[in-house]
Amino acid sequence: MSKETIPLRKDVPAEYKWDLSTIYKSDDEWESDLKAVLAATEKLASFKGRLGESKETLLEALHADEALDKLLENVYHYASLLNEADQGDSTAQDKVNRAMMAYTKAGASTSFYVPELLSIPDEKINSWIEDPAFTDYKIYIKKILHTKPHTLSEKEEKLLALQSESGQTASTTFSLLNDVDMNFGTVHVDGKELPLTHGTWSNFLENQNREVRKEAYGKFYGVYEGHANTLAALYAGSVANDVFHSRARGYNSSLEAALYGDKVPVEVYHNLIDTVHKNLGALHRFYSLRKKALGVDELRHYDVYVPLVKSVKTRITYEESVEIVRKALAVLGKEYTDTLCNGLLHGWADRYENKGKNSGAFSSGCYRGYPYILLNYDEETLRDVYTMAHEGGHSMHSWYSVHNNPFMCYEYTIFEAEVASTFNEELVFEYLLKDAREKGDKNLATYLLAMRANDILATLHRQTMFAEFELKSHESVEQGIPLTTEKLRSMYRELLELYFGPEMHFEKSSDLEGLRIPHFYNAFYVYKYATGISASLALAKRVTCGGEKEKEDYFKFLKSGGSRYPIESLRVAGVDMTSTEPVQAALDTFASLVDQLEKEL
Repeated sequence: MSKETIPLRKDVPAEYKWDLSTIYKSDDEWESDLKAVLAATEKLASFKGRLGESKETLLEALHADEALDKLLENVYHYASLLNEADQGDSTAQDKVNRAMMAYTKAGASTSFYVPELLSIPDEKINSWIEDPAFTDYKIYIKKILHTKPHTLSEKEEKLLALQSESGQTASTTFSLLNDVDMNFGTVHVDGKELPLTHGTWSNFLENQNREVRKEAYGKFYGVYEGHANTLAALYAGSVANDVFHSRARGYNSSLEAALYGDKVPVEVYHNLIDTVHKNLGALHRFYSLRKKALGVDELRHYDVYVPLVKSVKTRITYEESVEIVRKALAVLGKEYTDTLCNGLLHGWADRYENKGKNSGAFSSGCYRGYPYILLNYDEETLRDVYTMAHEGGHSMHSWYSVHNNPFMCYEYTIFEAEVASTFNEELVFEYLLKDAREKGDKNLATYLLAMRANDILATLHRQTMFAEFELKSHESVEQGIPLTTEKLRSMYRELLELYFGPEMHFEKSSDLEGLRIPHFYNAFYVYKYATGISASLALAKRVTCGGEKEKEDYFKFLKSGGSRYPIESLRVAGVDMTSTEPVQAALDTFASLVDQLEKEL
């Protein structure tokens, strides 16, 4: 796809788009299911006041609950994928809004369900779920029972359900402002005016011409500077919403509220930050090395992504990237690689950038249909091979979860998801590095080492910095300190200076980075990237250096779905995330890469 012009969605060839017909073959089918949500909601609502009558009644209610949840998942999933592919499409926006309204109404009408289920005496409900008829629902019920200390009365739960739609306002507005309304202009490159977009941003920052990087950086953050107060207000609103919910449910903090459902101790979050802080020396050493390798008097924020090794061919077509992924992941077996690669080529993936499309990459699966992958693939960006493998890891995790669990407990947690994705990235790196060394291409090998160091840095150090910003932001509000524009910017700048170290010189607008991260609207999400890569590096080594048992342990993890809590499922795979050891080992791996680069460069 040409980068000189970004096509409209309607001009993208069908073979480059995902095939959503595995969810709905037509919009009419979607409309039919949207209408069916009302009847399914009324069916579940008819059990109000009766859940504790008998185990037969409860089982009927669980069937109704499952039917409603399936409808809502399908309806919202289909609409959201259409919207993510073109957020400027008013028809797709309408579908998302209507699906969200249906979801909100269903939540309000069935808000009695969890409180009433929890009112059934523990001895009685625990006895009932031992009946084989409850097999598909046993884990689901046990997880609901875990929430008992923080579940409110029926009226209070209904109020929270009614607030869920308006609670998305900050996130929705940020997404529209960021992905649709903002125009970043163009950048001068080799006599051409090329469009500056979220999709081309990383390519410009990797350009060896420092003036190109400087111009792109200035124009990009110049647009954010013009919206700084609006962006700060949106994020402050999102944080306030998180604090409201955590307090309403009686948690000690927003952090505890976010981690409680997964049974992840808050110490895991704090230990991550503390362990990274203790190992910042290697990170600062890496930036010092970057400054020397680039030969600049001052290392600027727009210098941190440009490859340290020049003149390396990085043009890889989409199809070639799929084959690299196939070979790199061969240790996982033919079923895994055939399923993933056939999906990447036939219907799972939305490949290239178009106007209005979500600027990032993600995997989004549900119980019905493909485990879809959104990409903005650029054949001149080698990192996009890693992105393909990363999102493919998510999708294969979803594929195994769906094929090995009943609907009510197939969904794994995000804490686990970032393991499967970064596991694949590590295997791609090892494959490409081995191939380069076997061919005697020292330049490419050094390039790969540098890029891998950057990728671990981005996933471990950077996401921990983001996680620390989220923690500080929420703690500020919880302590009664408002999140003004100046407060947010100064807080983020302090973290930039701490993590990047003394070699880095920031621009006046650099602290606006903290106001442009979409994941911040899903609070306490990003730390899972850091814990995920820590676990995945350990497991990748365990699988590649081990035998059938180690591989089988990893597949037990992939197949777990939501049948276990994340800490437990990772123990099954062979790693204990309540310990600081995996994080420290990952930081040691990064330090080793820096050592190798110092010798090579």
